[in-house]
Amino acid sequence: MRTAVIAAQAPPRAEGSRPVPSEPERAEERELVFGGFRYTCRIVRQGAPRTAPLLLLGGSSQNRYSWQSHEKWLAPLCTLITVDLPGYGSSDFLPASYDIDFLGDAVQHMLTEIGVPEVNLFGGCFGEVVGLRFAQRHPESVRRIIFAAAANRLPELYSEAVPRLTRTLERGDIAGAADGLVRLFMSNPGAGKVRRHTAVARLLQRQFMNQTPDDIRKAVEHNIRLVTHGCYEPLPVPRVPALVFTGEYDTLCTPEMGRELAATMPGALFTTVKEADHLVTVERREESADLIARFCTDRPIDDLPYCGPLDSPCAELADMKPSA
Repeated sequence: MRTAVIAAQAPPRAEGSRPVPSEPERAEERELVFGGFRYTCRIVRQGAPRTAPLLLLGGSSQNRYSWQSHEKWLAPLCTLITVDLPGYGSSDFLPASYDIDFLGDAVQHMLTEIGVPEVNLFGGCFGEVVGLRFAQRHPESVRRIIFAAAANRLPELYSEAVPRLTRTLERGDIAGAADGLVRLFMSNPGAGKVRRHTAVARLLQRQFMNQTPDDIRKAVEHNIRLVTHGCYEPLPVPRVPALVFTGEYDTLCTPEMGRELAATMPGALFTTVKEADHLVTVERREESADLIARFCTDRPIDDLPYCGPLDSPCAELADMKPSA
């Protein structure tokens, strides 16, 4: 296995956008190799942490820089770790024959290589798919679990859209694919009030339009991977503090689907974030960071003004089961 320390770098500047600058004196990037595939992680160190390192696994269209705007709220609490796993971001292309188990094991490989024995795990959207498999296969490495905009099955909207979007991308119609992806990820404006809906839709459209041929090739392979291998295995989940949340107007991974996921996790809590949809961590950046930070430091998360009621779906499901 090859390990290299490379200089921290800012993400490419998208036209019309202004990414939060890196802090090179605190950020370190490590280039690693797992199963013959090169990948890169980013570590923002905290010398006086209040909790275990926080591993942030984002969605398929996010990369290791996508969480920089959350750092001002999260970095004071603990070390932050983000990663472009094989097949995503700037890392090596990963054929669809490599499944979610491989990606979950890649996460464990990264933690071993950087010397982090245990993490607070956050997974958003596709990050939950990888994060859950990682937790199931390597439970000793997980102290707490937080999932957002997540489900334990492929949404019908996604399964129906994949063939159409794949054909659109393969014929080079980037604008058509971008329109379809924005509609897939964002709620209909008539569903309810969503903070920054128009601005986030424009940002997402621009991001999809700026995809490189390598990005597109990886996106197509990602879709094939999920459709081929599925996103969920009914394996035991570690009995650690767990929270699932989603935007109250999420139409891709709906609140009902989030509750279903929480019901499979021992003792997990579930809530919704008000005035948000599937892109809850973008639309309500400060609030989602606050929720993650509170949960990771064992502070109360009930009665938060930006959240709906807090439920325990797993306990409710157990109460409904007939006694033996």
